[in-house]
Amino acid sequence: RQPSKTRLMARRYDSHTTTFSPEGRLYQVEYAMEAISHAGAAVGIRTNSGVVLAAEKKILSKLLETGVASEKMHKLADHIAVAVAGVNSDANLLMNSAR
Repeated sequence: RQPSKTRLMARRYDSHTTTFSPEGRLYQVEYAMEAISHAGAAVGIRTNSGVVLAAEKKILSKLLETGVASEKMHKLADHIAVAVAGVNSDANLLMNSAR
């Protein structure tokens, strides 16, 4: 089955973050915003006696095993921990840089 002409035109504009579609849309930015909207929140609280990190672990499908879901809390060093809010692949790049 051949893809529709509209779909072929959309594919021309969704491969780069700086290419606008004829309608003035940046598809890559829209895709990123949609992915982030599905991510869980994370918060960190610093007190006089320590730090508390909390992260929401969203399960998007009941078919996913909860033990296999991606982790939102990571230990970078003995004195550094990170709570991830957003896309884990982006966070991995930042964590590797921080290490």
